[in-house]
Amino acid sequence: MKALYYPSYDELLLAEVPEPDYKSDEVLVKVSACGICGSELETFRAHSSRRKPPLIMGHEFSGVIEEAGADVQGWRKGMKVVSNSVVSCGACDRCREGKTNLCIRRQVFGMHRNGAFGVYVNVPVSSLMRMPEHVDPRLACLTEPLANGVHLVRLTQHLDIGNVLVIGAGPIGLVAQQAFSALRNSTTIVSDIRQDRLEVAKRIGADAVLNPDTEDIHAAVASILNGGSIDLVVDAVGSEQTNITGLDIVKPGGALLMLGLYNNSRSLLSYDIVLKEKSVIGSYAATQKDMEEALLLISEGKVDVGSWVHYYTLDRGREAFFDMLEARDNHIKSVIVFE
Repeated sequence: MKALYYPSYDELLLAEVPEPDYKSDEVLVKVSACGICGSELETFRAHSSRRKPPLIMGHEFSGVIEEAGADVQGWRKGMKVVSNSVVSCGACDRCREGKTNLCIRRQVFGMHRNGAFGVYVNVPVSSLMRMPEHVDPRLACLTEPLANGVHLVRLTQHLDIGNVLVIGAGPIGLVAQQAFSALRNSTTIVSDIRQDRLEVAKRIGADAVLNPDTEDIHAAVASILNGGSIDLVVDAVGSEQTNITGLDIVKPGGALLMLGLYNNSRSLLSYDIVLKEKSVIGSYAATQKDMEEALLLISEGKVDVGSWVHYYTLDRGREAFFDMLEARDNHIKSVIVFE
């Protein structure tokens, strides 16, 4: 089969590779569409050990079942499906608690096992969801990143959140913005140093945007909120500076929610956390329940996961990857389409 293949550090190429085998509890999925994630870009750029070549990356995908394993029940050839990025064991303490994203034996597509940057991918049925017939697979493949935003809402459901500051208007920042707007009816403010991305955030529903390179972030927030303060900061970048900014600007008693992985910084100030009783919460991936809620939001048209995306055929997969990696021509997100 054809695949966008990561054979060694600094190499990415379109190649012919063997079709994947599938186990008795797995299905073989013919991929319809697969998004490129920022985490894949960063690990490629940094030669990260989190994704060691040789590998087929890709964990944001939709497709159609081509074949089913001997022990598979309830899933058959021709069904349209979406998959979680995480394969969980279903048996550990975290799985039994419903926290499948934190499974102690978890595997991630395109990291611990080959992913969906190829025509076919083998998927355990525990990671699958039925895709509604009316949903465009090019949108359905973005269920997984949107589910990351839904997971943020779930992690903070115990907090009184009237407003949210999202730092970073990349793909995860944009879905986080929309998740809080759709599920919590929160006022959303988006911060980014790129004006083109702020314009996208505003167009798809942000209540306000700001650029910390051209305006004082504290003054801008105070003006937007009529002297009010930030209840929750979502750091969708994950740099040392955004960690510091997020913790600094959130109100006493507020929370900093971290999911960006730009680098592994050690930048948080314990005095600020303790003396002002601020919470710092980490967020990783999404549970199957988050996936279901995200797919419902897409199905009902309550979010926009398509208008700011660039689509490419597999033959242009390398171009799709590097256009996003280098943010060419106001580029935010690439999706590879297989049909």
